[in-house]
Amino acid sequence: MKTFVPARRCARWIAAPVCAALPLAAAAQERVSHASLETIVVTATRVPQSVQEAVADVTVIDREAIERSGAAGIVDVLRRSPGLEFVRNGGPGGTTSLFVRGGDTRFAPVFVDGVRVDSQSTGGASWNAIPLAQIDRIEIVRGPAAAVYGSDAISGVVQIFTRKGEGPFSPNVAVGLGEHHTGKLGAGISGASGGFDYAASITRETSRGFNANEAAGQNPDRDGHRSTSGSVKLGWTLNERHRIEASVLSNRMQAQYDGFFSADNDRSRLKLQTAALNWSAQWSDAYTTRVAVTEGRDRYETMPSPYLTDTRVRTYLWQNEWRLGTHLFTAALERRVDRLHNDSNTPPRSSRSQNAVALGYGWTDRTHTVQLNVRHDEDSEFGGETTGSAAYAYDFARHWRVSASAGTAFRAPTLFHRFSQYGQADLQPESSRNVELGLRYSADATSFGATLYRNRLTDLIDYVPGPGPCPNGTGAFPGCYDNVGRAEYLGATLTASHRVAGVNLNGSVDFQRPRDRDSGDLLPRRSRRHASLGADTVLGGWTVGTDVKLASERFEDAGNTVRLGGYGTVDLYASKRFAQDWTLLARIDNVGDKHYELARNYAIGGRMFYVELKWAPL
Repeated sequence: MKTFVPARRCARWIAAPVCAALPLAAAAQERVSHASLETIVVTATRVPQSVQEAVADVTVIDREAIERSGAAGIVDVLRRSPGLEFVRNGGPGGTTSLFVRGGDTRFAPVFVDGVRVDSQSTGGASWNAIPLAQIDRIEIVRGPAAAVYGSDAISGVVQIFTRKGEGPFSPNVAVGLGEHHTGKLGAGISGASGGFDYAASITRETSRGFNANEAAGQNPDRDGHRSTSGSVKLGWTLNERHRIEASVLSNRMQAQYDGFFSADNDRSRLKLQTAALNWSAQWSDAYTTRVAVTEGRDRYETMPSPYLTDTRVRTYLWQNEWRLGTHLFTAALERRVDRLHNDSNTPPRSSRSQNAVALGYGWTDRTHTVQLNVRHDEDSEFGGETTGSAAYAYDFARHWRVSASAGTAFRAPTLFHRFSQYGQADLQPESSRNVELGLRYSADATSFGATLYRNRLTDLIDYVPGPGPCPNGTGAFPGCYDNVGRAEYLGATLTASHRVAGVNLNGSVDFQRPRDRDSGDLLPRRSRRHASLGADTVLGGWTVGTDVKLASERFEDAGNTVRLGGYGTVDLYASKRFAQDWTLLARIDNVGDKHYELARNYAIGGRMFYVELKWAPL
């Protein structure tokens, strides 16, 4: 790129053609990992398929891209993907939300090696507790996927994979140092022998942090964090048709934070755990099955103000696939059990279950692709919910593809929404209807795409201040959760990539209008326009690159009275492999030391430097 549009101007790029054209000099749908069309994804339909065959709007981020980024947390990697924004209260240990196409965190379920991670208090995953050091690959699906995954998948799905062992025994050790006395030490092993494969790693991270909230009356201390994470994945290939795999991930984090009106030294303890056991069997050339038992745990505790919430989600899945030529039929039975321990609930321990049957059909030839899915979930509290989706893609010319899809989705209220002192037992599920159109061009060195979407949601659950029927409906600060809202997520995403003179250019731009359909106001903390631009090349054996992030203004409140200014940041990174087994990574985030807020009064931390040395024998 010849020029860079200053943040002050691009924060106000209402519809300026020059700013809209910037990403067309960069990034494709698979831009973050530079993945080819033969890259295999499984998240779109729960069935392995190439990116070319997938009709869904998919992004793949591989281990190479994650390591090259030197990012502090998983959302720092995801924020470069089309359609994604995040909000964090301070540093990497602060409470974090991820918006997919403008949808709330609870509308994009997260899976780790097939294990659903969710909080039945806030709804959605605790993004700050997901350890980036243990991640090998990320797949992002934008758009509703409830017909495949059931409750929650209203705006998208994010699936995270830990490393699988392959090849000879391979150890690795990494040590990193950064701003705010940040330190990282990690080690791992992986390999395969005979029919067995294995991978294990452990990482310790600490940071003194910075003062996240500078508002009057807040504790002016540093808000640091420390975490210890580990993962193990074991596989046993009995023969060419049967495989058993087990995986475990765990992270324990302690973080300091500034409450909304607190001068105390507020601290939190988070525990994230996942465990999965899978058996895959190919009974014939046409018929395969997979049986999985998984459990995810999300535990959050605060002090000195006592609060504890502990969620466990257990699932049982039996997946069946029949391939008849170019036709693929799928059928799945799934049971999900949610359990919550929260002292604010009555009773403190509560649970619910969902039993589901899901059917799918896929067909593809040289020019046409069809994907149909339908699912019925029987909830122990609400009865039945049926969702469906239909998608079609047509390769109308060489390198060109057009697609269209429609789908419905829902999310059941959390156990906290129903049984806490702020809840109502008769809350109804949130439901949505989505339609979208896509256009994509892909050649060897150039690709670009455009996606238009509209997702309308009804029975939106929100906290309503004032008197109400819940136990907290009276008193000094009355209020209840209720089905009071209707929302619309309307937008367009442009992506492109190009390689010229050895330089990889990539980027995306999103124009969106996530709004309250009743008031017309924008939903809190979501910008109307945001873009991500990047470039990398190899110079003298070094891989060097830059990432640019732009966002327009947002509002802190639902009434759109408190503005959060737009911003633009530039990150730089460089890495080099030397002495055969050693790799050095250096990164500077927010080179211009830009001051901006993603949440009112919570700072981001300014310019930050990080360097890492890794030993991994070839």
